[in-house]
Amino acid sequence: MSKRRTTSIAAVLLSGAVVASTFTAAQADTVEITPIEQVQGTGDTSPLVGQKTTVRGVVTAAYAQGGIRGFYLQSAGSGAQIPTEGSSAVFIYAPDDVASVEVGDHLQVSGTVSEYYGLTQIKAQSVKSLSEPAESIKPLAITLPSDEAGREQIESMLIEPQGEFTVSDNYSLNQYGELTLAMGTSSILPGEKLLRQPTDVFAPGSAQAAELGKENEQRSIVVDDGATLNFSTAKNTTVALPYIDSAHRVSVGAEATFTGPMILDYRYDLWRLQPQGQVIGSDDADIALHFEQIDNSAPQDVGGNVSVGSFNVLNYFTTTGDELSGCSYYSDREGNPVTVRQGCDARGAANQASFERQQSKIVAALSKFTADVVVLEEIENSARFGQDRDAALAHLVDQLNSAAGSKIWKFVPSPDATPADEDVIRTAIIYRNKAVKPIGESVILEDEAFDNAREPLGQAFQKVGGNQKTRFVVVANHFKSKGSDPKDGSGNADSGDGQGAWNADRVDQAKALVSFADQLKKSRNTQKVLLAGDFNSYAAEDPIRVLAEAGYVDLGAKADSQSYVYGGLSGSLDHILASPELASKVTGQDIWNINAIESVGYEYSRYNYNITNLFSSNQYRSSDHDPVLVGLQLNKKG
Repeated sequence: MSKRRTTSIAAVLLSGAVVASTFTAAQADTVEITPIEQVQGTGDTSPLVGQKTTVRGVVTAAYAQGGIRGFYLQSAGSGAQIPTEGSSAVFIYAPDDVASVEVGDHLQVSGTVSEYYGLTQIKAQSVKSLSEPAESIKPLAITLPSDEAGREQIESMLIEPQGEFTVSDNYSLNQYGELTLAMGTSSILPGEKLLRQPTDVFAPGSAQAAELGKENEQRSIVVDDGATLNFSTAKNTTVALPYIDSAHRVSVGAEATFTGPMILDYRYDLWRLQPQGQVIGSDDADIALHFEQIDNSAPQDVGGNVSVGSFNVLNYFTTTGDELSGCSYYSDREGNPVTVRQGCDARGAANQASFERQQSKIVAALSKFTADVVVLEEIENSARFGQDRDAALAHLVDQLNSAAGSKIWKFVPSPDATPADEDVIRTAIIYRNKAVKPIGESVILEDEAFDNAREPLGQAFQKVGGNQKTRFVVVANHFKSKGSDPKDGSGNADSGDGQGAWNADRVDQAKALVSFADQLKKSRNTQKVLLAGDFNSYAAEDPIRVLAEAGYVDLGAKADSQSYVYGGLSGSLDHILASPELASKVTGQDIWNINAIESVGYEYSRYNYNITNLFSSNQYRSSDHDPVLVGLQLNKKG
């Protein structure tokens, strides 16, 4: 908990200053006092940079530990309205004095004015307490400005943000103790509270996509923890992570409500809201926000008599790193290996203990996933380790059946013909044997378009108790990722249109998939096809357009949520697309938000990274992608 007196700030500011005993009282009229507003000025930099000045004001926030090493000082009596002559507050860099400073102190500070990477500050040379009472500070209650000039006008001031706020990113919460909020709703996408990936809604490179990207920047604000700590470094792992614990999550999409004032400052090239003191743990007195707790205990009911889903199992490898030579690892705060980093073919857990933690979360999630047929991505290709190709897949199914208490799950066996040179991860399909039965052998698409990706796997199914008219084909997919920009003249370099690298190859993969599906329609005697999996392509990007032009309907695009969060932007890389003959049979769809919206700190891969134990054997953050689910009504009469 904070050692400062933030719980009594209102009384302090209304009744006057508290004299800090470690400072000597300043003598009146001994120096020329410069108004803080004059130090700040009306531009983006102080007009007094490099000059020595003396200011007076009331302390509104102080950070004796955590790396900020200073406090915020605001002109007495300010805050009732937006200042016109420059911000009424300034940051005081005072590493030698801040430990003796408390919120509410009335101080006189002398020092040199500077710009610290865009933040106006005074490097203190003298800090003295003032005995006379100070007129109270009134937190500025405003809607946060979306433009630079508007924010500069109130830089470092104590504010009470007004309006609606939605958590849009929590990826850095586990490392830097920060999260991002989206302000209000989009004017471009009416009713949208999140920050959407532009190419999830608009054509890549279009004016609309660019406009949405600009609006996303304007609607973003970072909430920090009053510190500059990197919680992934060994010396900081004994400091409890701010805002979250194993039971209290800060989820993307959750409503954030301010319960107290915060400081608007500018650090690391971003505008931030700082608490009035360093936040340590999930119940620190300095926390000025309440986060809605989202209940995603089970996916929505999608109806129908057969359901199909897609689930990324996050490099589920039964072959652990310690069974191979050459592996290097990501380790926990005590130096224990947790996950494989590089140097060998394994991509998952470092050892059996870590694997069991990973598996517990995946089994918990799949056990609650109501799909009858599930396409899996990122499962071990056991053939690469001298085992049966389906060894890891069979193990997962055994664990699911053990958790269920009966053999309700089966897996689709690999076909007799498999590619000679496959990736170490593969796609797979599992199913509930009382709901559907496989028809014929599975088929793997062998096409040079997938030389850098995972080959699609196709399997026909029929509803148990149904006839040929209840037959349908499922194709499991995992296209080439957007990363590792080649820049080699192959046409796959990131063009800057929002689609990332390797888009040309993903387009070729989509075209090959269409041809593959056409072949399966003929060989399996059905026009009903679902293309499911991780396409590494947002809904409005070229590969999905290829599939749409071939007649496939992106069912996930009709859902009210997205399957992936990257850089604070929400969009769907995971899709289930239906041929027209099957799209008419769809009864519902859902994206089960259990993974992408949660902090990476809950993953098995971050076990024991911090003194706060975030790990639980539940569905939350069992992967980094959210599962997608659709319901189908398949009748004997077609």
